[in-house]
Amino acid sequence: MILEGIVTTINRDGTTNISPMGPEVDASFATFTLKPYQTSQTYQNLKRHGEGVLHVTDDVELLAQAAVKQIASPPALQSAQGINGMILADACRWYAFRVVDLDDSAARTTIRCEVVDRGRFRDFFGFNRAKHAVVEAAILATRTAVLPAEEIRTELSRLAIIVEKTAGPQERRAFALLQRYVEAKCGPTLTTGGST
Repeated sequence: MILEGIVTTINRDGTTNISPMGPEVDASFATFTLKPYQTSQTYQNLKRHGEGVLHVTDDVELLAQAAVKQIASPPALQSAQGINGMILADACRWYAFRVVDLDDSAARTTIRCEVVDRGRFRDFFGFNRAKHAVVEAAILATRTAVLPAEEIRTELSRLAIIVEKTAGPQERRAFALLQRYVEAKCGPTLTTGGST
């Protein structure tokens, strides 16, 4: 199963890289597999030092900002124990990990990770269609170089309707950010949902 989350890794200069990722996981969360592209900062950091933190979060605004590399203000972080990594202080759950195998023989790397520590800060908000729509829009935003612009615009317009009907302020802000980003890359969408 693929679980959408956020992975933090440490950059060469000691700063924290925050990136949305969809690892392959199972119910135990003892191990999981990441498949970043070799062009990604997450790949470069894990290749260099092999440690990071996977977060389960309902903060779709941070996920959207990280997807398009427009984090408005750095989120609160705390140091992980036992690895060189940082934990998002507002995550629902977190999993500190070490890389146990990295296969970069293809453009999309396969990185097997072993969880070495874990924790929980708060309950997951729950199911909300707008949150899911923002996650899908964030994935679209990261695909503007590989998917046809018309396909992205059409799908974003469909997602805008869901956001209009079910979003709270956080989801509206996140969707508006992604909509502006996609429109700058692909041209305007058919509707203006989520722009408030």
